[in-house]
Amino acid sequence: MVSYVIQTVMGIIGSVGFAVLFGIYDRKLLWIAVGGGAGWAVYLVCVVGGQSKFTGLFVSALFVAACSEIFSRVLKAPVIMLLVPMLIPEIPGGDLYYTMYYLVQGDYAEFGSYANQVLIEAGAIALGIILASYAAKLTVSVHVHAKQYVLRKEKKNGEKCYKK
Repeated sequence: MVSYVIQTVMGIIGSVGFAVLFGIYDRKLLWIAVGGGAGWAVYLVCVVGGQSKFTGLFVSALFVAACSEIFSRVLKAPVIMLLVPMLIPEIPGGDLYYTMYYLVQGDYAEFGSYANQVLIEAGAIALGIILASYAAKLTVSVHVHAKQYVLRKEKKNGEKCYKK
């Protein structure tokens, strides 16, 4: 249990560190810390709960991307500014390291195995981001069209009442 708390704190520190590296200094750092830590916590809950690494990364990337969409509207900032630092804890660094290690060592069987794993993990992260982005755009589009529909309806009813 203590190791999960430490991992989550390290996720927060990693997210904030990369945000500072990217030149983000104001109140956005707090939101990035919350999103990065919560994203890693979601990953841990999935993996400890018996889900695969793919599912854990997919769900955590979906969660982090949704958070960044929401936070960007609250903070009036670009989504990418919040999304990239918040996703830093999910990057499969260990598997990337071993992929390159086995390539340099000439052990192509292990290299292929790790490369396959890295591609699957990267695909899970990308799929989570794409689905969250699509859901956010769909939600905004539905909201805008519903608002326009209500305004047209009010205008139409107002014209009828005015003519009477």
